[in-house]
Amino acid sequence: MLTIENVTKRFGEIVALDRVSLSLARGEFFGLLGPNGAGKTTLMSLVAGLRAPDSGSISINGQRVGPNAMAPRHELGFVPQAIALYEELSAEENLRLFGKLYGLAGQELRARVDHGLHAAQLFERRQDKLHTYSGGMKRRINVVASILHRPALLLCDEPTVGVDPQSRNAIFEFLQRLNADGMTIVYSTHYMEEATRLCSRIAIIDHGRMLALGTLDELLTHLPFSELVRIARNDRTTAQMQALAEYGEITKAEDAYLFKLRDGLRFSAFFAAAEELGLPYRYFNIRRPTLEDLFLHLTGKNLRDT
Repeated sequence: MLTIENVTKRFGEIVALDRVSLSLARGEFFGLLGPNGAGKTTLMSLVAGLRAPDSGSISINGQRVGPNAMAPRHELGFVPQAIALYEELSAEENLRLFGKLYGLAGQELRARVDHGLHAAQLFERRQDKLHTYSGGMKRRINVVASILHRPALLLCDEPTVGVDPQSRNAIFEFLQRLNADGMTIVYSTHYMEEATRLCSRIAIIDHGRMLALGTLDELLTHLPFSELVRIARNDRTTAQMQALAEYGEITKAEDAYLFKLRDGLRFSAFFAAAEELGLPYRYFNIRRPTLEDLFLHLTGKNLRDT
């Protein structure tokens, strides 16, 4: 479906993408996870044919993508970060306009607009001007506008930035239905929870380079540990951290300590030591590593701090 081969893009002295390669099969829900400035939007704009790479190639179903290559664009829809709608038009008027730009007309156009409004849960407000909508409602219409022509590939560039939880869930459910119906989706985000919930495969990108690629389980094998212990941070645990550090590495989180077991030791020895120190079990919680842990391991910094 989508093939990206050794793509590099520079803006002056800044290398926005550095020899990025990946291949997507039809029907995937693929995530690009990385902080702001990682190169996600640049990659999206290249796949959409809005810019040309300095080197490398991008193709959709074997057709080369670029600013002058129009044929592949009929295969894709693009949901940009910025809302691309007309504030003084109603939702229905916006969608009819975009549908006509895609070449739709008559009963087919009306049916697709109505279907999109129902899918976005905004049919009852279809005649209201866009400036009366909340940010989340506008973003739902933004998604509908991008899929009226039923593209095979949908690019979503951080489509939930700044939206309320209700609208975010509505967008998630809408995209999941599209993917279940066979649409291939590329979804960029800096929220690891979104990537974990939505995407079958995820690429972690930072400073224009692809750091890791795979399913969630495959990505987490890059970590040198399989489980973490979250320890409540209070006066009692703080006083015993030095003793517990003999069993592994301890780092501070926002309101807790995170413990990684040293190679060759067992958790049973760690918990026996904690019991001897008088620390009750309610202070401890074993959890599976997350994409946040992986990003920290790969880059030395937290995803949310970048």
